[in-house]
Formats: sequence, structure tokens, C-alpha cells
Amino acid sequence: MSKITPYKNSDLGKKEQVTKMFDTISGDYDGLNRVISFGIDVKWRKKVVNLVEKTNPETILDIATGTGDLAIALAKTNAKKIVGFDISPGMLEVGKQKVLKKNLQNTVDMVLGDSEDMPFEDNTFDAITVAFGVRNFETLEKGLSEILRVLKPNGIFVILETSVPTKTPYKQGYKVYTKYLLPLIGKLFSKDRSAYRYLSESASVFPYGETLNNILREIGFISVKDFPQTFGVATIYTSTKK
Repeated sequence: MSKITPYKNSDLGKKEQVTKMFDTISGDYDGLNRVISFGIDVKWRKKVVNLVEKTNPETILDIATGTGDLAIALAKTNAKKIVGFDISPGMLEVGKQKVLKKNLQNTVDMVLGDSEDMPFEDNTFDAITVAFGVRNFETLEKGLSEILRVLKPNGIFVILETSVPTKTPYKQGYKVYTKYLLPLIGKLFSKDRSAYRYLSESASVFPYGETLNNILREIGFISVKDFPQTFGVATIYTSTKK
């Protein structure tokens, strides 16, 4: 798998670069997400919430929570405790304000930390989610292994991640959009142009579909399934733990 880093020629590792990048764009992130996805990302998150809700979880961990969109949406499940976990202080600060505005501070905790070295006991959470975050792991297998560790047996793990359409004309349209339009939108609306170039480049090389399914199985997840969304521009993956 090709390695894409946010800031080329930087002395920082990918983890530090990702943190710096998301801190920089945190104030623009929510608005740009709606523009970039034409608002469809909201519908994708609702599908993730519905999948988790069916399992009646009491505890949920939302990794790479960013500004907390998914963590806040997961309050619909009536879980007793939801932890939004992210490596970017800037993104979390925006998320904390959103949690307060929704009056969810007794349910949703926004916690700073590294998803590849989490401060949680084994078998802690009934459900774990990651929306558009696994491709930012410095070491994918290490991050997934940590998730498996803190997930309870029979708990549900749901990934929402970008993928690449395989059918014509969606495949060609996706390439044009991610190569030319996405960086242009980032250039026009964000103070960090390289961030949105990274987001499009990382999406194009990240494993998806059966390739990611197999990685999940190798880590130890079972009952792995994938559900392509909107012509394949994103995919929802579900799995569990013995």
C-alpha cells in the first residue's frame, strides 16, 4: 500500500502530521465536509447509527471522532456512555462546544489520545465506530488490533470510510472529482491547501472492499461484511469479536 503523508518533506511522522493538519483545519472542517460530500455524509452516519442502535449498546467508543458528529449522533442509541476519541486537540475543542450546545455532556465525553495506544481496559466497549479515520492511522494493523482489544466479545465494530467506485461511469467521475475538484474546494475554502490534497490522495490508495475485509479478518475480527454506499464512493464495514 502506498504511503501518503499530509505534509511532504516534513521531519514529523504521519501521526504528528495528521494531528497538525486537523488542528489547522478544525474550524473549517464541518462546513467543508458538507460541501465536499454534498451533504451525503450525514446520511452515511445515520446508517452507522442505525446499525449500532440495533445492538442496544451501553458503552460506545467513537475513534477519530474529530468534531464529534458521529459521537453526537450515536446519542440516539440511548447508550449510557459515549466516548469521542481523537488525537487532535483542535478538533476535540470544536466537538466539546457542539456537545455542550446539544446538552449531551453527561453522555458524551470528548477524550484526547492515540488510537494506536488507547488508555482503556480490555473488553470495555459494546460498540466501536470509526468514520473517515482508519486511513489516518499511522499503522493500520496496530490501530485495528487496539480496537479489537477494547471491544467486548460479541460487540459490534463499524467503519465508515471512503472507497473507490469500480463501475463506469462512477469510477471515472470519482477520479476527476478527487484529483481536481476536491483539492480546488480545499484551496478555495480552507487555509490549509495541503490538507485536502492529502485527504483525496489518501482516499485513493487506502484498501477498501474485500481487501479491507481480509485485513480485518487477519486481525481477528469475525462476521466481516461491507456495504458500499452511493455508487461505491464510501463503504460501511461491520464486524464483531469472538
